[in-house]
Amino acid sequence: MRVAWFSPMPPSRSGIAAYSAEVLPLLGARGIGADVYVDTNAHDFVWKHRRDPYDLTVFQLGNASCHDYIWAYLFRYPGLVVLHDAQLHQARALALTKRWVPRRDDYLAEFRANHPDAPPSVGEVVAAGFGGSLYVHWPHIRLVVESARLTLVHNERLLGDLREKYPHARFDAIAMGVADPLEPPRAADAIADIRARAGIPPDALVVAAFGGITPEKRIGPLLTALSTLSARHPRLHLLLVGAAVDHYDVITDATRWAVKDRVHVTGYVPDAHLPDYLLAADVCACLRWPTNRETSASWLRCLAAGRPTLVSGLSDLVDVPTLDPRGWALLDTSPMPRPPVAVSIDVVDEPHSLRLALDRLLTDEGLRRELGVSARAWWASHHQLSMMAEGYVAAIARAAATMAPRVTLPAHLRDDGSTQGRELAAALGVGDRLGDVFPG
Repeated sequence: MRVAWFSPMPPSRSGIAAYSAEVLPLLGARGIGADVYVDTNAHDFVWKHRRDPYDLTVFQLGNASCHDYIWAYLFRYPGLVVLHDAQLHQARALALTKRWVPRRDDYLAEFRANHPDAPPSVGEVVAAGFGGSLYVHWPHIRLVVESARLTLVHNERLLGDLREKYPHARFDAIAMGVADPLEPPRAADAIADIRARAGIPPDALVVAAFGGITPEKRIGPLLTALSTLSARHPRLHLLLVGAAVDHYDVITDATRWAVKDRVHVTGYVPDAHLPDYLLAADVCACLRWPTNRETSASWLRCLAAGRPTLVSGLSDLVDVPTLDPRGWALLDTSPMPRPPVAVSIDVVDEPHSLRLALDRLLTDEGLRRELGVSARAWWASHHQLSMMAEGYVAAIARAAATMAPRVTLPAHLRDDGSTQGRELAAALGVGDRLGDVFPG
């Protein structure tokens, strides 16, 4: 099996880049060879595929600008779409309307095709730059999933919802996997080194959050809780492991809550160093709201490291056994008894639930230890990288054996890119020689 794999790759700091870098060697060991196409070499795919056709195209698609280049190939060469976010509207709208030469009409045509029942004014509002919460309500994925041979997601709950909403598309799910951060074993003094480097006292109780430092990671509520609990927990510190963003100033926020001296921002940390930071945390905050229903690889790494975690109480996580800090009852959909894997923070009751959860976890070392053990066991049973690789083997085989659907697309998505080339060739008087380059 030979596939064309479209995905950002390191040194891109995208989480999907790290994801692809981890899984591709495992697929190669299972007989699936992949040529990787990133934004700088994707143009080579067309002639390579024409000369020696691939068995399948695989598109790693998320709601971020690093995936913009993939849209030029999605519909022309349908294959396996791995949908990392359940809405792509935000990135796609920005790609079409905020270019050097905006393609506003193309965006509006796509919006109408994706959401024929939506009020036409919605597309106009987004095109004018006022998308905001509208992106979530109109996810802009219908054409993507209905054109794909198969769409793959990483959550069974999301799978069920997508199948119901898009009955003409083909879907499947595999659990996301991450590498074991405890292999090889870390140096005994790694925790002390990380804390010293960040300026954290060696006896501190550290709550850590991983990934880009954005409001969606609920950093603001964490700072509020830190301020509220600082007197009761004088050793409490917050470690933010990730890059800052332009639209959120965490230091200003920490200063406003008078906890600046307890907040430590690392900046971007290479993947190879993340295990040491995971082990330097006593509790990991893996919160998210609003959500694109993505599966958090950083949360899975926290589980794999055996860390007690806080998660937002989202619908996609209801099948994971968790504790409700408002009474510490077990939340579990299984009829069989299972130990809790994390502490669930109700989105509606976030300030109160977060304060209760942190207060208990910082006080109860035994509970932290129990949650860490069950977290590691949950990762071992559900989210090892090898398990995801096996799921990919089956999904790739199914997609390769499936005919591409016939879908009505807006004109700009049907364009094979030859129009401008033919016009230029005609102007140069060589139009009759281009049959092999631009057939038909």
